[in-house]
Amino acid sequence: MTVTTPPAPCAPEDVRRVACVGAGVIGGGWVAHYLARGYDVTAWDPAPDAEPKLRRLVAAAWPALVELGLADGASQDRLTVTATLEEAVAEAQFVQESAPEKLELKRDLLTRLDAAAPAGVVIASSTSGYPMTDMQTDAADPGRLVVGHPFNPPYLIPLVEVVGGERTTASTVAWASRFYEVAGKSVITMKREVPGFIANRLQEALWREALHMVANGEATVREIDDSITEGPGLRWAFMGPMLTFALAGGEGGMAHMLDHFGPSLKSPWTRLEAPELDKRLYDAVVAGCEDAADGRTIADLVAERDQGVIDVLRATGRLPQQRTREQEETK
Repeated sequence: MTVTTPPAPCAPEDVRRVACVGAGVIGGGWVAHYLARGYDVTAWDPAPDAEPKLRRLVAAAWPALVELGLADGASQDRLTVTATLEEAVAEAQFVQESAPEKLELKRDLLTRLDAAAPAGVVIASSTSGYPMTDMQTDAADPGRLVVGHPFNPPYLIPLVEVVGGERTTASTVAWASRFYEVAGKSVITMKREVPGFIANRLQEALWREALHMVANGEATVREIDDSITEGPGLRWAFMGPMLTFALAGGEGGMAHMLDHFGPSLKSPWTRLEAPELDKRLYDAVVAGCEDAADGRTIADLVAERDQGVIDVLRATGRLPQQRTREQEETK
């Protein structure tokens, strides 16, 4: 492999080579995103068929990325899949870890990455729930380990939640947040660790209530999905739940809304304890999703989802090229 950029730590704006360790749905999505933003990407995954699967994932995502707008120099040819983890990170200027959600696996992998990556290079975990404090325990340099939690698919959904562990340095958190911004992401830099972070906690609450409704025969999978896509989801695409509720108070805003609807917080509208995922509920959810898919394959649904996200981003002025144009107009 030819070294085209120095592996030493650099400014977020100067990163040219990114390593992605773990090439499943999330890791592969990160690979597609970084390629589309014009980076050289090295990837490693222990699965024997990892490379063909990864290249198929990137190829499937590419039409959506073309529509979003590719950065100068973006190419699928800038992907190199290596035989070892050490090769993948040897020349990396940033490392994105996306291994399965198993604490011991994450802990061991981050320790290996810390030992193999160039000194000082920031290493971010895509974990969807584990605090970095619990994952950085065995690393020789835990200060450079940080959480960079994306949403699926990472090549389309802008959000990344960044938070360090107890031993992560403040400069690492700041560097990672800036890097993600340069790489085209919308970043929330969290002030403290919270299990599940912000968006996943909100998403999990909705998911648990949906499972209760299916388990109790109160709603079907299709009805639950329609209730969001045809209802509050339309508002949440551009205005979150807090401001949406503030509008429910009319001219009085959130204060009036709380005065009027506050007592209903004590009403039995939600059951946040997760239901028992027994076989009956398991089968009902799986069958419900098959019914809701209505003959569409996973590939069909992925394409439909991707186009839907692009349409929403375009409609709300959040495509990368729209943001760039707005920035230029305000200069």
